[in-house]
Amino acid sequence: MRVLIVGANGQIGKHLVTYMQNHEEIKAVAMIRDEAQADFFNKIGAETVIADLEDDVDAIAKAAAGCDAIVFTAGSGPHTGKDKTLLIDLDGAVKTMQAAEQANIKRYIMISSFDTRRAAIQEASDSFAPYVVAKHYADEWLRSTNLDYTIIHPGLLTNDEANGKITAASTVGREEIPRQDVAKVILTCLEKNTTIGKEFQVVKGTIEIDEAIEKL
Repeated sequence: MRVLIVGANGQIGKHLVTYMQNHEEIKAVAMIRDEAQADFFNKIGAETVIADLEDDVDAIAKAAAGCDAIVFTAGSGPHTGKDKTLLIDLDGAVKTMQAAEQANIKRYIMISSFDTRRAAIQEASDSFAPYVVAKHYADEWLRSTNLDYTIIHPGLLTNDEANGKITAASTVGREEIPRQDVAKVILTCLEKNTTIGKEFQVVKGTIEIDEAIEKL
């Protein structure tokens, strides 16, 4: 399986591509904005393709050609304005879904925000609300497609070392989770077709990732 990693140059994306380099059946295609971002991936021997989430759907579909799945791990980041949040976290996400359909790719995994329900928008701070809104509608769009999707809602992301243990369910208590463990959760979801059509929150916990995902 060849998987286009959208947001490959982000922290979760880099962990995921690295893990895939050692996988026997799943290989990453790292989508980057420009050649300047290629150094990390070249060093680990990962395939790259250049495309920008602000490009049109055709350009993203071309980048996805030959892939069997798409993982969306991109984000506008905490230091951009509302315009970039709209362009990346909403419009960019939707364009990757449209590109998947155009490229005849069925499998799609979305890394969303921890809580994207309507109530979460109302409860969010003024600065965070635009991000939650973008993720809310991106998730809604994904649910309305015919893609074989999985939506992952990770808790507060940290750079702690992975411990390989999580708590995962439709709703869980707010807690942290290492980015490395989120990357391992994504890879496990790609391995397990039982996660198709499922949506869950995930935080650090006491159950091995493989077992926790199997129980969803």
